[in-house]
Amino acid sequence: MLENLVTGFALVAQWQNVIAILAGSVLGYLVGALPGLSAGMAIALLLPFTFNMPSLTSLVLLTALYGAAEYGGSITAVTINVPGEAGSTPTTFDGYPLTKKGFPAKALGVSIVASAYAGILSTVALILISVPLARIALSFGPPEYFALGIFGLTMVASLGGKSWIKGFISVLFGLLITTIGIDPISGTSRFTFTMDLFEGIPLIPVLVGLFAISEVLMNMEEIGQGDIVYQKISGALPSLREYLGTNLAMLRGTIIGFIIGIIPGAGKAVASFIAYSEEKRASKHPELFGTGVLEGVAAPEAANNAVVSGALVPLLALGIPGSAAAAILIGAFTIQGLQPGPLLFVKEPDLVYGLFASLLVGNIAMLAMGLFGTQLWAKVVAIPKNVLTPIVLAITLFAAYAESNTLFSVWLALFFGLLGYLLRKYDFPVAPIVLAVVLGEMIETSFRRALILSDGSLSIFVAKPIALAILLLATSSVVYQLYRGLKKRK
Repeated sequence: MLENLVTGFALVAQWQNVIAILAGSVLGYLVGALPGLSAGMAIALLLPFTFNMPSLTSLVLLTALYGAAEYGGSITAVTINVPGEAGSTPTTFDGYPLTKKGFPAKALGVSIVASAYAGILSTVALILISVPLARIALSFGPPEYFALGIFGLTMVASLGGKSWIKGFISVLFGLLITTIGIDPISGTSRFTFTMDLFEGIPLIPVLVGLFAISEVLMNMEEIGQGDIVYQKISGALPSLREYLGTNLAMLRGTIIGFIIGIIPGAGKAVASFIAYSEEKRASKHPELFGTGVLEGVAAPEAANNAVVSGALVPLLALGIPGSAAAAILIGAFTIQGLQPGPLLFVKEPDLVYGLFASLLVGNIAMLAMGLFGTQLWAKVVAIPKNVLTPIVLAITLFAAYAESNTLFSVWLALFFGLLGYLLRKYDFPVAPIVLAVVLGEMIETSFRRALILSDGSLSIFVAKPIALAILLLATSSVVYQLYRGLKKRK
């Protein structure tokens, strides 16, 4: 293994591969920072340009883009409260409050360090334990996915703000949204008043509407009332003590992200939400989360970057993609005449370990570029809001249109923007709605498929050890939250 890794570093040191890493990182930053553009979409657009590249160079370019895009989503999440990627949504909870306090560089600094930390650590885990973990991931069936979704919904306690009831109402509304469209099991249409709703409510219009457009409307209200206060912006990065204070948050986020990344279809949004919730539960001062806590930035950013290496585990070990972007990467392998799977380690060890080495080098390059650009990105918040607000609105509407190339998505984004504005005015949290939209389809389809497999018996959820363990974890999580709430009241 060590000999192969040394060979891999020697291959990555070739000039064309170094350029590929740098180019992929820059493109990933741009893709991640633009709301509505995903890493998978960017890889698909770039794929035709890799036809005539050497195998390793093409894969290095695409994986560097994949990793950097996950960090890029935090730039707009921190500076203007607009998550560039669904996985960056929890980053807004504490990243944007830090910006409002005048410390965007601190949030961005922690974000890039957490991303690189998770990227390097999860790549080491990918190298060491990819094959056995991939086999475990294959044991996940409908009962396990249902249990994972239910565990994800227990995070409403962390995202609900001051009121559990309002958070619960928001989750129910999000779950209702996921019932719109074609029934995934029977194929019948549900609540489809127009042909545009046959595929359901897409995530991007919901995301940019609830977060970006509602924020635009809030800012417009402040500008109209003339009571907007401009904070003095500090360009100072976090101190060494502050970085070290987030070390455990980064570690927990990395472990969560890597494990969830291995599970095909779970995704970075699930990982980052769970990481944020678990970090809040582990904190000695959970009441401070949502006010600008560095740990609240470090945990989800570590999680969504660890997902990248996690998703490559089943892809490289078994030829099964762990995410949408990883599925498109299979196309890149196929174009180069390669077949991901166990034989790839035997037939092309230099390529596999060259790819591992490029992930390590790419994270270091991403860290250097991110720290260098932090001062520049922090200056975004110095732009007067009466100038920045229409720019943000234009970008978000473009993101909504790009999602499906139809005006219907734009109208959906505007609707959810107005809805988000009204919810925020009455102190209803919008994050649980996004959480429910992300998890809703997985919970419904997994539950119904499990019942089909068991002829309608609910015993299948306790007969499967992994599913039972996750459900018990979810139950204990809810009980602990109730206990801590009662204790706090006393």
